[in-house]
Amino acid sequence: MEHDSIEQRLTDERNVWLATSRDGHPPHLVPIWFVWLDERFWVCTSQSVKSRNIADHAEVTVALEDGNAPVVAEGTASLHARPYPKPVCAAFGEKYQWDINRPDEDGDYDVLIEIDPTRWVFGSP
Repeated sequence: MEHDSIEQRLTDERNVWLATSRDGHPPHLVPIWFVWLDERFWVCTSQSVKSRNIADHAEVTVALEDGNAPVVAEGTASLHARPYPKPVCAAFGEKYQWDINRPDEDGDYDVLIEIDPTRWVFGSP
């Protein structure tokens, strides 16, 4: 797959599958909104299984949804509290029309996850 089309998919696709792990349990795999900014994945969530897992095990795997044209990366995740970086907030606002700094009807999104890809398993930008 061409570099430009992968970069475009990372920018445009709505969901990424995020796999985290914890001792004594199978991997935790969820689809979630994301933005691709500065060669990193950014995910905003609430205190959850994924954020608790990352606090203990920073290694994650992410994959775009289309299994016919896979883009899969392994990476190291880190957790951020507010205030979130302005460029990340702007990217979420542009992509989803969502202000990640404000609580909404689903509750408070109080964890921002930054994922730095360390190895591209399939595809790479």
